[in-house]
Amino acid sequence: MFQKFSRTSGVARAGAFAALAVSVALVATGCSAGTTQPGEGGEGGDANLSITFVPKNLGNAYFDTSDAGGAEAIEEFGGTYDEQAPAEGTPDGQVSFINTLTQQQVGGIALSANDPTALCDAINEARDAGVKVVTFDSDTSEDCRDLYINQATSEGIAKVQVDLIAEQIGDEGQIAILSATANATNQNAWIELMKEDLAANHPNIELVETVYGDDDDQTSFDKTEALLQTYPDLKGIVSPTTVGIAAAARYLQTSDFKGKVALTGLGTPNQMRDYVEDETVTAFALWNPADLGYLAAYATKALIEGTITGEEGDTFDAGKLGEYTVDAGGTVLLGDPYTFNAENIGEFDF
Repeated sequence: MFQKFSRTSGVARAGAFAALAVSVALVATGCSAGTTQPGEGGEGGDANLSITFVPKNLGNAYFDTSDAGGAEAIEEFGGTYDEQAPAEGTPDGQVSFINTLTQQQVGGIALSANDPTALCDAINEARDAGVKVVTFDSDTSEDCRDLYINQATSEGIAKVQVDLIAEQIGDEGQIAILSATANATNQNAWIELMKEDLAANHPNIELVETVYGDDDDQTSFDKTEALLQTYPDLKGIVSPTTVGIAAAARYLQTSDFKGKVALTGLGTPNQMRDYVEDETVTAFALWNPADLGYLAAYATKALIEGTITGEEGDTFDAGKLGEYTVDAGGTVLLGDPYTFNAENIGEFDF
């Protein structure tokens, strides 16, 4: 079961999650900074455990949850938590925050990148200044970060979405993809793998178009409407972004397409619950974003304290999640995708 988050004493406290290390996709309001000073109560002594989370954008429920998990971890090991991010998911917006955090001499940055390369100059300046940079959810180029916390393998995330839409439309017909931003590293990787899976294993499914809602609710809503007007025979939509799937579901819920056009992708149980219960959506997938943020925080701590360097084979403790090992390419894998549906969605609260 997943317990609901509450915020206490200025730090977001994530509830304890049990029994599941899920790995599949969602959106962030700011959590306030913790009051614990760097090094107090932690194993790092005088280590600068001031860690700032920089999600893709604010006002995103997915990042609300992931960053709350990071805040929980940072409070556990006695660090200082903060969250800073642009209002819109743009690389330029993130660069500005990274530069400011470098000047502030934080110990570490946990970043969900809006672009694989555009942030690298700012990140490398931060690293040259001694700041440890861990990406999570969406990676940069390997040479401009210390570690990447991968919510799931790209292959696993792509496959679960293709399998879901194929099942829901009887493995034939036209589908479209509603993505986030055109430059989102993770989205593009998943989409390419979905295309390969469709071509190899689902010859009767036609992907007619991929559109971009820019991880904005209204834009995603409008793109959904446009898809359904452009393709009257459309049988399904896959949205590998929590903003997109919720906006698409909101459109379908009150339209004539409800029950006729299938929708799946990556979402959170709380945002999708009503749509599943009224049968607008049959099933969708995701990982546990709170665990993703929690793991990113502990990985940043280990880098700051020198427990690991990010080399393949390094191991570190991640609190309640146990021990993790760094894989090739400086990556750490959280777990496997999980499918939510009417039978199990009531068991989760995030």
